[in-house]
Amino acid sequence: MNILILHGPNLNLLGTREPEVYGATTLDEINIALRDYARTHGIELRIVQSNHEGELIDTIHAAVGWADGIVINPAAYTHTSVALRDAVSGVGIPTVEVHLSNIYGREQFRHESLIAPVCVGQISGFGPQSYILGLGALAHYVGEHNENEG
Repeated sequence: MNILILHGPNLNLLGTREPEVYGATTLDEINIALRDYARTHGIELRIVQSNHEGELIDTIHAAVGWADGIVINPAAYTHTSVALRDAVSGVGIPTVEVHLSNIYGREQFRHESLIAPVCVGQISGFGPQSYILGLGALAHYVGEHNENEG
């Protein structure tokens, strides 16, 4: 099973950016945990972080034909990017949206996700564990759907 992990803008600052909201775990530490989980579950990962909307969109497009699923933390683009939403919708690859913080317990403008309606699910509020939960849930979802089609 092949899964694309996408980290959106400013996530490269994890560990130092607003640790009271996002915690002290760095993006590298999250990626190590994701790779460890993937290795023990027979999943191949590609991991990309970008602060640029177009690069995230190009990466989603390039996943067609390779990725069985996408785990995405769109970060601030969650609430603003119709283009990112359309990319997720357009490729038809099962996608799980994840967030470190509980976006519904924060500022009002963060309560709406433009991405979630085109995803198979959303996990938020569990810090770095949100990524592991998202990856596990997506792997289960893809595995079940592949069994039902085969």
